[in-house]
Amino acid sequence: MKILVISQYFWPEEFLINDFVKGLKKRGHDVEVLTGLPNYPSGSFAKGYNLLGPYKDSFEGCTVYRVPLSPRGNGAGWRLALNYVSFVLFSLAKGVTFFRKKYDCILVFQLSPVSVGIPGRFIKFITGSKLFLWVQDLWPESISATGGTNNPIVLRGVGNLTKWIYRGCDAVMIQSKAFKASVINMGVSPDRIHYYPNWADDFFSGEPAVCLGEEQNLLPEGFRIMFAGNIGAAQDFETILSAAEITQNKNPRIQWVVIGDGRQRQWVESEIKARSLNNVHMLGRHPKKKMPAFFKLADAMLVSLKSEPIFALTIPSKLQAYFACAKPVLASLDGEGARIVTEAGAGLSVPAENPVSLAEAALLLAGKDQKEMRELGENARVYGEENFSIESNISRFVELLSKPLPTSGIS
Repeated sequence: MKILVISQYFWPEEFLINDFVKGLKKRGHDVEVLTGLPNYPSGSFAKGYNLLGPYKDSFEGCTVYRVPLSPRGNGAGWRLALNYVSFVLFSLAKGVTFFRKKYDCILVFQLSPVSVGIPGRFIKFITGSKLFLWVQDLWPESISATGGTNNPIVLRGVGNLTKWIYRGCDAVMIQSKAFKASVINMGVSPDRIHYYPNWADDFFSGEPAVCLGEEQNLLPEGFRIMFAGNIGAAQDFETILSAAEITQNKNPRIQWVVIGDGRQRQWVESEIKARSLNNVHMLGRHPKKKMPAFFKLADAMLVSLKSEPIFALTIPSKLQAYFACAKPVLASLDGEGARIVTEAGAGLSVPAENPVSLAEAALLLAGKDQKEMRELGENARVYGEENFSIESNISRFVELLSKPLPTSGIS
């Protein structure tokens, strides 16, 4: 089949859509990609790229068409807005020239922002192709939940745009079952909604393929609770630091390790100093392929989100990686993510934004023996293998393409 994938983020940026494209190509499908010049997460163009291009690449035998865009800079304010808008405008312009042939499917990988769906709808209109949207973030809920804006006029406008994009799709794929009600509320009939959860990269399974010596030297002695990923407002570091304050007094052996970067990193580092926390360790950002080595050296993995309705619907992507590495999970979450940790028997889950409960759960985990911790990790691994599989997703996606689909709400 001939498939066009539209994603603002793509290789060499590290996103799951890269593996999905590679998997489709391995099965013999003709895949093209429309994306932007890579600039995530650094905020500046990746090595080998600039406003002069290259605007045509090859990835695992797939042709990658790139469009110019304004780099995201520090990921805030007008720089981020210009990044989003420039991708849409240049993608629309390129759509007129390069994408006039009919595809079996146009697949839009929709992280933030939802506007990535605009060129998808446009190319659907000029080619008559089927349009699938893979929803990773719910809009407009994401804007208010992450502190973007609470302006009712803006939220209403984004909501109307989201409805227009969703209703023009032949199928809407959701990464969490809990997204379904929100998508239906946008005017999509239930028979056009399909569950496609995320998965962990292959290198998270099994033994790390790297030496552990370097990673070991960076880590403190003690019971290591490790957070890996974005350090932002959504991840609720206020609760993590408050829990660390409690455990520092009750069990100094517990060490909180943070690997990653993000907008709130400087604030977190200043709070560590202000609170005299000697049990919180900021290790900065490391290559994704080094994560299995770090995870292996952790006693438990931490996942946290603020108490917002949208986050209660989300399955944090790091959860699949934690499960694949067979590590016990400490979750400060509401809703779907908490349900999965509990259902899997993979660790302990407490309500979001509750530092006392988080500290108590950390103390409880630190008190378990090695056999109990191994059992929790094994439960996580088994659940992940049974529920989060890229091969299963690709098979179901190809099967869905071959079936007659309900007519979309708007042509």
